[in-house]
Amino acid sequence: MRLHKYRRLVRTLFLLSLTGLLVCSYFYLRDQIPDHILVDEGQNVPVLFHSPYNTFIEEETVEADSQNVSDIPRDNLHLSGHTRTVQYSILGVLPLKTVEVETSKRQVINAGGSPVGIYIKTNGILVIGTGQVSGLDGQTYEPAEHIIKTGDYIIGANGQVLENKEELVECINASGGREMNLEVVRDGNMLQLAVTPIQTQALEYKAGIWVRNDAQGVGTLTYTDENGNFGALGHGISDVDTSTLLSLKEGKLYEADVVSVTKGQKGEPGELAGVIHYRDSCVLGTITENLSTGIYGTVQSSSLTEETNAYEIAYKQEVKKGPANVLCTVDGKVAEYEIEIESVEMNKKEINKGMVIRVTDQELLEKTGGIVQGMSGSPIIQNGRIVGAVTHVFVNDPTKGYGIFIENMLEH
Repeated sequence: MRLHKYRRLVRTLFLLSLTGLLVCSYFYLRDQIPDHILVDEGQNVPVLFHSPYNTFIEEETVEADSQNVSDIPRDNLHLSGHTRTVQYSILGVLPLKTVEVETSKRQVINAGGSPVGIYIKTNGILVIGTGQVSGLDGQTYEPAEHIIKTGDYIIGANGQVLENKEELVECINASGGREMNLEVVRDGNMLQLAVTPIQTQALEYKAGIWVRNDAQGVGTLTYTDENGNFGALGHGISDVDTSTLLSLKEGKLYEADVVSVTKGQKGEPGELAGVIHYRDSCVLGTITENLSTGIYGTVQSSSLTEETNAYEIAYKQEVKKGPANVLCTVDGKVAEYEIEIESVEMNKKEINKGMVIRVTDQELLEKTGGIVQGMSGSPIIQNGRIVGAVTHVFVNDPTKGYGIFIENMLEH
């Protein structure tokens, strides 16, 4: 009797494990298929991913334009300037995902790789924290506690529009310790918040609000296009204290030079240290957007496009695991270094992490240890096309990092 119960328990556990494996495999396959892809005009809908289960996966056009009907054999179906939907399923029975397939004229862009100096002003005065202040009476106060929050943008005080943190300090001192009304943007909503500053010294008042209204640094240009637009970084500019994407008011790209390299080590990311030339004659472009996929704007100087090479873009389904190259500037000029694309995830929730890459070039490893800060935006080239850009480094392994698909950068 005990042996019989034991065997039944084993069979039950086996069936549960098998069911769990099948369910996990289903969701794994489903996650590998993107919601939307681009293809060239006249191109067949491609195989979206490579998997040992491909022989079990069927695809069927469930919507077609007037030039085609859904019963045309799959191998003969060509797209011609319209959006289609394709249903992927297991053996035509179990649906996986419906994919929107859009035809597109393949773009040609100029690959970057050169360092650029970045300066942006925020749309409002960013609150990076609140804290205590010591009053003239020796007591400790927190005048903004539970009123102002980290991540708020202060845009006015007592009806006066504020342009920078210096004007905010002037308004707080002018309050004389009386309650003042701050106009604040929080999560896209306008708020009117009352704060009473505390006198800390003669003719000095403080509200216990720590703020910032600009940011600067060195990154790498990813591309320019024939219309005079540029993209860089492959990720947005976030505040170092709040980790939130900065709300952009205005910004500029400047000429920059790499002056030193700190090699990356396990647990300690390296850095390309640069000098930014903040002169009107050194302005390269105007930054108009700060998005999760990068910074974008218009070119102002022809030097931004000098000595750049034009490449066709690769669609994300065309990016493959295997050898590739990265363009970056380490010692004064743009150079090409060997890397390996180790994984490709077309449906990654974190858009900046569609690829995992590893530096294999011995020269670059000797100079930088791998991927370092300042290389964000470096173009990735594979099979003669630009496929994306470097975005992040693995802190515990500086030879590896993430990349974003160029298709995602061009969608802004």
